[in-house]
Amino acid sequence: MKIFLTTRDLQHHLNKLNIFPVGFVPTMGALHTGHISLVRKAISECPVTVVSIFVNPTQFNDKKDLERYPRTPEKDIELLKNFLRENDALFMPTENEIYPENLIPEKWDFGNLDKVMEGIYRPGHFNGVAQVVNRLFNIVKPDIAYFGQKDFQQLTIIKELVRQMGSNVKIISCPTVREPDGLAMSSRNLLLEPELRKNAGIIYTTITRAASMFNNFNIPEIKDFLRNSINSTPGFQIEYFEIVDDTELMPVNDKIELRPGKKYFGCIAVWAGNVRLIDNTEFSCSVSKG
Repeated sequence: MKIFLTTRDLQHHLNKLNIFPVGFVPTMGALHTGHISLVRKAISECPVTVVSIFVNPTQFNDKKDLERYPRTPEKDIELLKNFLRENDALFMPTENEIYPENLIPEKWDFGNLDKVMEGIYRPGHFNGVAQVVNRLFNIVKPDIAYFGQKDFQQLTIIKELVRQMGSNVKIISCPTVREPDGLAMSSRNLLLEPELRKNAGIIYTTITRAASMFNNFNIPEIKDFLRNSINSTPGFQIEYFEIVDDTELMPVNDKIELRPGKKYFGCIAVWAGNVRLIDNTEFSCSVSKG
């Protein structure tokens, strides 16, 4: 694989290859098996793949969170060497490379998509995500980009971003990769205290159980079950839980609101000590509207 630090050098490499389609896996590093599943998918479908590692400051509304975000560049490089091919590229830009002084930051209007769930608790987060994804897409010019379903709300917003950009990039959603106890793989898992990590499987266990209740219990009852189950686990506290549709992310609070042809997902954010974890799973319902 080739490693590039500048836009100019990466684009020169890709232009010289002139091979399509170009696959792209954007990451913030501290790579784990979940990231590698995206890389494997890209490699299986694209003759050339670009992986980026860039901890994006504009999507952190808490500076302490940005400072604490795990960074393991040497380990990441060694890991990717096992998967990326000769013509594949690792792009590791500096902040000035992504956000040069003369860059005019764009503002995006995502309607309801960034007003719920993460948008409530992390104001400005998704505008920062949109800024960096827009920049990276303009730099890499991928044909296909791969994202994990763990970040369900982000995935939905990126699809809308691509629509607003008028871009032809195909967005591929890849299943969440989990630890043996069900915990969704995340770079933030490295920050968990050992006792909290031991019990963190409670998040997926509980939302899976909640999904199985969907046909026989009303939504307030399901939310009470989740809150009681997780908040009674020492060190764990739910920040939010919502059941939303898969395109507009409209929260539903009554099954009368469910619409034919829509899929619904239960999305959750939980504090495990001072580490914030998110997850989601599909909620399949046989209850018809009305």
